[in-house]
Amino acid sequence: MNRLKVKLRLYLPLIKSLQTALLITTGLAGYMSARCPVTTIPTMLGLGASLLLSISGSTILNMWYDRDIDAKMARTTKRPLPAGLIEPREALLVGLVLSALGVGIALVMDVLYGAIIFSGLFIDVVIYTIWLKRKTAWSIIWGGISGGMPILAGRALGLGSIDWIGIALTFAILFWIPTHILTFSIRYRKDYQAAGVPTFPSTYGDKTTQAIIALSSVLAAITIGLAAYGIGTEWGFLRLMAVLSGGLFTLAIASVIKPSETVNFGLFKYASLYMLSAMILLMF
Repeated sequence: MNRLKVKLRLYLPLIKSLQTALLITTGLAGYMSARCPVTTIPTMLGLGASLLLSISGSTILNMWYDRDIDAKMARTTKRPLPAGLIEPREALLVGLVLSALGVGIALVMDVLYGAIIFSGLFIDVVIYTIWLKRKTAWSIIWGGISGGMPILAGRALGLGSIDWIGIALTFAILFWIPTHILTFSIRYRKDYQAAGVPTFPSTYGDKTTQAIIALSSVLAAITIGLAAYGIGTEWGFLRLMAVLSGGLFTLAIASVIKPSETVNFGLFKYASLYMLSAMILLMF
């Protein structure tokens, strides 16, 4: 039992628990925007399980593939795989099993839902991590698309089809993700350079990167606002979302007019809280 607890603790960093929790929340929000959760509790449980397994599996596979560059970056060198705490073969097997279980449950629940979940996993692991991450800074676009799949899948599961609202919600996540990735690429520039991973700061400079971060944050707020309106969100919730968006706009403008690492990281933190708040508002 103690060995199992130790092993589970080692795998927690491999699944990036906070990031995984946020993506699961987006999937639940997508579903709840289309269906009443009270009457579909078994489906909600299946949705949560399939997202947890598939997202965790894909993240472990990414960590397995990137263990060589993680070993070169001070920020990631202590992760279980580069630190030698978990055998690569074991991590690969666990990642494949979790991914297969997650996609399998999703396909049993609904073919369209399962297909979107599989697409997100394939884009994340194969296109983003294996193919493009080490070749071009623009790989983050594909990372953003994969990050938008859970909310699209949840919405599609609730409706039985893909609609413009689901696509808008996907784009909201797509626009939000660069705020996360690009902020880290500025803050940990030397790490990425040591690992040989191309980033926007190293390719286009800080000013361009900061402008992209600000623009993507604003586009994320606008897109999710349009989706919330299309869903039929009550005006009270829309007004609250508008107030939250105002804070995001202010930080975005500040990051362009008076850029600094402090302002950029403040925008990154606020954008994450904003997205979580927006998902909760969409749920209720």
